Amino acid sequence: MHEVEQLIDGRWAPGTGGRTLTVTDPRDDRPVTRAPVASEADVAAAVRAARAAAPEWARTAPAARAAALHAAANAIEAAAGELAEIMASEMGKPVDGARDSIAAGVGTLRQYAELGPTHRGRSLAGDDGAIDLMAYRPRGVVAVITPWNDPVAVSCGLLGAALVTGNTVVHKPSERTPATGWRLARLIAPHLPQGVLNVVHGDAPAGAALAGSAVDVVAHVGSTATGRSIAAACARTGAKALLENGGSDPLIVDAGVDPVWAAGQAALGAFVNSGQICVAVERIYVHREVAEPFVEALAAEAETWGKQIGPLVDRRLRDTVHQQVRAAVRDGATLVCGGTIPDAPGAHYPPTVLTGCADDMPVMREETFGPVAPVLVVDSFEEALERAADSPYGLAATVLTPSMSHAQRAWRELPAGTVKINAVFGGAPGGAAHPRRGSGQGFGYGPELLDEMTVTTVVHLEAPPSGW
Repeated sequence: MHEVEQLIDGRWAPGTGGRTLTVTDPRDDRPVTRAPVASEADVAAAVRAARAAAPEWARTAPAARAAALHAAANAIEAAAGELAEIMASEMGKPVDGARDSIAAGVGTLRQYAELGPTHRGRSLAGDDGAIDLMAYRPRGVVAVITPWNDPVAVSCGLLGAALVTGNTVVHKPSERTPATGWRLARLIAPHLPQGVLNVVHGDAPAGAALAGSAVDVVAHVGSTATGRSIAAACARTGAKALLENGGSDPLIVDAGVDPVWAAGQAALGAFVNSGQICVAVERIYVHREVAEPFVEALAAEAETWGKQIGPLVDRRLRDTVHQQVRAAVRDGATLVCGGTIPDAPGAHYPPTVLTGCADDMPVMREETFGPVAPVLVVDSFEEALERAADSPYGLAATVLTPSMSHAQRAWRELPAGTVKINAVFGGAPGGAAHPRRGSGQGFGYGPELLDEMTVTTVVHLEAPPSGW
């Protein structure tokens, strides 16, 4: 059992809330973590500590801040095995996959350590006798509220960008992975001055108290409902809301593609991490020309994936996923494979393939966040584009096509922050996600995230008149 503490102004302690929450292992239902629930007083104390530490950290040379992040990245890398075991016990990801995720987080932390010192202002073309420039400064105190599905990699991105630009932080890890967040902070905090990084734990009320507190930025990755609550809180306080919310990402399978290869891509997008990825494939539009062999191959892929994926994070999410599947079948969809709850401990759910789906089914319209691949057959690429674009979300989209003109149309016409052609995952380092609609606002990752964490001052500087 991991006994988790909070970090406030350099001191680890349970806090004053009095309540605790217990996390069970989704693989077998064993209790694995006990964490304190932050009181409003705890949250206020963490924000005060971050505010007090902010001026000195802002004055710290960018190279020194970058060196602190590099040292933290080294510590995380050295403890990756232990951290992966904790992460697997709290959210169910297989340990090897957890290690890969932690490695990605280390890489992101190092990326911001390199980008931070070069994040400078620019000079302006003004009068010859003056200097005009745009200077970047930290915003102040950043509240970082992170999810459970990729708790190390996401946290490293937001923490790295906030810290390297001179902000101080109050971090609330997900209540489903508090020990992962606690151990991560234990590795990072020794390399920072007191009060620069603070950590509080708890459920929705603790998160709401932090989002509504006297901070300058609230950076959140999580559900759309929570993101909207945070946006409303920021509207009241004047803090900047930086949000990556939920999604229901489409996959288009065009005519002329190899259906077996396309099924492999679809399965990877829908089933990896048991479908618990922000940019998972959640709805599939396949051209009638290749639909039959594609579905057959996708069902075979589902059987293979069923032998290697972990459970969902808890039974509550599993019940939600299963309800969507049952509702789709009730409304006319065909269950090709999966769709049953195993008679076993934990929160396991099999990779599931549905055909005959309709646009208005919750499994096509809402975020599922489970290993479910719902398929809708279309008669043209134009129809696929139209259906894929008709969504309240706009996080990412994937198009599998042999046609360059179709690829061009896809990235121009699909209202998503990221459009991937002929690969469900991948991309160059440093890319910045820019979600649309219900999927959020502001840039995530890349150099652009440094812009989100800073404010710009326009400076016009002239020499004093002669004779002074």
